[in-house]
Amino acid sequence: MKKEWQVLVPDKTRIHHLSHSLNCHPLIAALLVNRGIVSKTEAMRFLNPSLKQLRPPFSIKDMDRAVDRIASAISRKEKIMIFGDYDVDGITATVIYYEFLRGAGADVIYYIPHRIKEGYGLQEHHVTQVAKPSDIKLIITADCGISSCDAVVVANRTGIDVIVTDHHHVPESLPPAVAVVNPKRRDCTAGFEHLAGVGVAFNLLICLRKHLRKMRFWPDRREPNLKHFCDLVALGTIADQVPLLYENRILTKIGLEQIKSGNRTGIMALIKASGKREIFDAEDVAFRLAPRMNAPGRMAHAKMAVDLLMSNDVDSAMSIAEYLNNMNSERQRLEKKIIEEIEDMLDNHPEHIQKNTLVLSSATWHEGILGIVASRLTEKLFRPVVLFATKDGMGKGSARSVPGIDIFQAIKSCARNLETFGGHSMAAGLRVAEEKIESFEKDLEAFVEKNSYNETHRPAMKIDCELKFSQISPALLDALEALGPFGQGNPEPLFVSRNIRVRSHRIVGENHCQMILQQLSDGTPRSFQAIQFNIAPGTVITDGFEHIAFRLRWNHWNGNKTIQLVIEDT
Repeated sequence: MKKEWQVLVPDKTRIHHLSHSLNCHPLIAALLVNRGIVSKTEAMRFLNPSLKQLRPPFSIKDMDRAVDRIASAISRKEKIMIFGDYDVDGITATVIYYEFLRGAGADVIYYIPHRIKEGYGLQEHHVTQVAKPSDIKLIITADCGISSCDAVVVANRTGIDVIVTDHHHVPESLPPAVAVVNPKRRDCTAGFEHLAGVGVAFNLLICLRKHLRKMRFWPDRREPNLKHFCDLVALGTIADQVPLLYENRILTKIGLEQIKSGNRTGIMALIKASGKREIFDAEDVAFRLAPRMNAPGRMAHAKMAVDLLMSNDVDSAMSIAEYLNNMNSERQRLEKKIIEEIEDMLDNHPEHIQKNTLVLSSATWHEGILGIVASRLTEKLFRPVVLFATKDGMGKGSARSVPGIDIFQAIKSCARNLETFGGHSMAAGLRVAEEKIESFEKDLEAFVEKNSYNETHRPAMKIDCELKFSQISPALLDALEALGPFGQGNPEPLFVSRNIRVRSHRIVGENHCQMILQQLSDGTPRSFQAIQFNIAPGTVITDGFEHIAFRLRWNHWNGNKTIQLVIEDT
């Protein structure tokens, strides 16, 4: 779908003031203003994030209750179970909880459910068949639990306390846990709503470490350096696609530095297995590490990813990493197969494209892959997509949305048709009886129609400013890197250039176009390498473009780096 270009026009006075006060290039000042950063103080904090800038998390609702109960469990040598989600956010949250508590001498185990066999979140059978037989006295959820009311009730009856730590949308009724630590609670005004599940876990550990310090606990053992967990916080935060602002930006920036330091054996093994020598930025984490970490949870069992992150043995870590890499390749194969099936469906039934939403189901689809496929279709069709894998009369679905449509609220409006659902504004999971899928589809379409979604609306692409080839330099790219890490809430700068000549081009990989570009009306012409990813098969590359929208990146290859334009649209 053709994108609507929106070239931003930042206030010139603010640009001049910021450029002068920071002694930086006006282009960098313009990019900061485009991101709502207009004062020198704000800019300095943004450009130089540090752990000292983290706000105290003690005011998060129920944090004090959670810390008191965990400290009590440690002191009494009660058996603790960390119950984590099976995605990267949940896996990393589980690992930092486990490693911290084990280092504090706690009697702790962890449990990750099987996505397909057990489903999402803490359930009653986890209490009765896992926790109780293991003599667990305290369950701490990691990146899940906010909708597990029934399971918590059963735990209470069984004599097991539960602490919920989560970041997903909060239902009308909270689970009756000892503590519910979720910054999205309506009665929580601490201002940490942006955190991922692993971010919530990290902030709990900040409070717990301080509480144990007050108890004079640490003189008897080594106090953990929480900075060493930032690599996992960055991994989970980037993978969960939460806004890279505030604490998320700080923890991700520091975490990327920790990853680069090579201190965690499992992450280094995964980098090597992915075909990279090192990780340079958040995009490398998002496209290299996160999919491979997610693969076992989608295809088999996420415990393998936990084992990888906890491994200190190079050979063992490498063996697991290679297995995850192969599993990710199989995931890609299945993903491609499902997408091809859906494209055939849409070709044969074009009426689906006339709707504001796309709801499809099949008994042959692998349910662990559907979230990724829904994301791909959402990007391509720019409308909410819900895909169901059906089996034994039940449909398990994954939903993805577009800016402007809260898919959680949309699905909530269809609750009369659903068995269970949960998620957030851009992604959700749900279960529905197969015979109710059609009714669900009608209700979802009606909600989106009623809430002013215009089917002629095109995806918007916000462009920071026009940039001439003569302005591109190594110094500029180094300055741009200081604006990272890039992601949700802090998009990578996007530029437009005009009157572009294609000096040469070739297809690399399956469908990527590598080019040498030159700007015709830019004084002495300068040439730059460029690449356009995932072009449509059969696309004819012309000898020039009227304009291109692109990002500027260093291309790292064989220990060298060169300037590269990454073309987003033409």
